[in-house]
Amino acid sequence: MPSLNPSLLASLRKEHIRNLAWMEQSNEDVLVHSNDVPHGYVVPPHHHRRTQVLCVSSGVVLVATARGRWLIPPGHALVIPRGLEHSVEMYSDVSMRSIYLASQAGRAAAEAPVVLEVTELARQLLAEAIRLQGLDEDRHRAELVLALLVDEIDRLAEQPLGLPFPASDRLSTLCRRFLEQPVSGARIDEWANSLNMSRRSFTRFFREETGVSFATWRQQACLFACLPRLANGEAVTTVALEAGYESVPAFTTMFRRMLGTSPRLYFKARRAAA
Repeated sequence: MPSLNPSLLASLRKEHIRNLAWMEQSNEDVLVHSNDVPHGYVVPPHHHRRTQVLCVSSGVVLVATARGRWLIPPGHALVIPRGLEHSVEMYSDVSMRSIYLASQAGRAAAEAPVVLEVTELARQLLAEAIRLQGLDEDRHRAELVLALLVDEIDRLAEQPLGLPFPASDRLSTLCRRFLEQPVSGARIDEWANSLNMSRRSFTRFFREETGVSFATWRQQACLFACLPRLANGEAVTTVALEAGYESVPAFTTMFRRMLGTSPRLYFKARRAAA
């Protein structure tokens, strides 16, 4: 991660504090906010009294909590339940848009984070809501736009981009190391041996800690680790081979299974929508 200029870092932190105060003091049912943040900035752990829907227009964002990490690539959003402490890390230069919901219905009632795929309609409504915010002469139009935006958010499709993290320090260390150097063919026996456990005991332990199988976690983690590099424009071939895939088609197959399209078409569509 790049180091940020101290004056820029201080400015970003002050802006974050102002935004939190603005949101906490407002009596509006729905608030929207837009900001651009540089690569390497980390929003320190905090929480909101409203549910946040954090939408990423460009770049890649990592939201971390005590028990999980959620990766938000371009064209996606993360629902962050009210009261949940979280930090936000910029894996590249990022353009973000957020909706803060005071109600307790629909997505606003979420009890756990979930990644959503943002439709073109939702993107346009959010942009218009941000433009209209604070303009008293367009108050009625703004209310209509916000109402439709909230309805559209409730209809957005979920995406399997959440990455559960174990509470166990020993297992968490292995998981973090894997994210730094993902290998698609990582063997369960190697992980079990490193923890001095039998294959069977490790399999049961891993599922108890993460809620998913080792194979499922490994697949999600590989995608998790590769998305920021792809979003930054690195060649699919380079990313796929360095992640341990024997061929680009094998990587593309995994990517399509997880996100419904090829890496090239996926990021082409995201750049066009930005």
